[in-house]
Amino acid sequence: MNMVERSRVNVVVTNGIIMALYLALTILVSPVASGAIQFRISESLNHLVVFNRKYLWGIFGGVVVYNAIFGMGWLDVVFGGGQTLLALALTALLQNTIKNAKIRLALNVVFFSASMFLIALMLNLTAQLPFWPTYGWTALSEAIIMTISAPIMYYLNTRLNFAKQI
Repeated sequence: MNMVERSRVNVVVTNGIIMALYLALTILVSPVASGAIQFRISESLNHLVVFNRKYLWGIFGGVVVYNAIFGMGWLDVVFGGGQTLLALALTALLQNTIKNAKIRLALNVVFFSASMFLIALMLNLTAQLPFWPTYGWTALSEAIIMTISAPIMYYLNTRLNFAKQI
């Protein structure tokens, strides 16, 4: 196997591990992982994309698979996956323009919290929850998890160097 093939295999395997970790962490807190107030500790993995955009597909895959199996139907897959992909893509786009990881972490929190309007819309369509209060609760719960986990992921990166892992 040449270096290019080995690199591709490494990216796929690493993203598979991230996907499995996302699923395990979400299932661990499943009573509070869905609905208007969501405390998915697995959302801390969203910060991996701050350090290396190649982690995007493992996180996205974890969200899609969890929502497909345990979610509220196909709309949960579309809206939940769409929300995650939108926020991750915005963060990934900043990797070359904003060099400061702390700023990218902060923007990642903002992108994920603001994009929770898609989850509020999905909950409005599927569970008839009122949009604005639902958006407020989902955005706040996302902001809390992402804000608490940002310094933890920053510290882990100083030890593990996520950018060099794949």
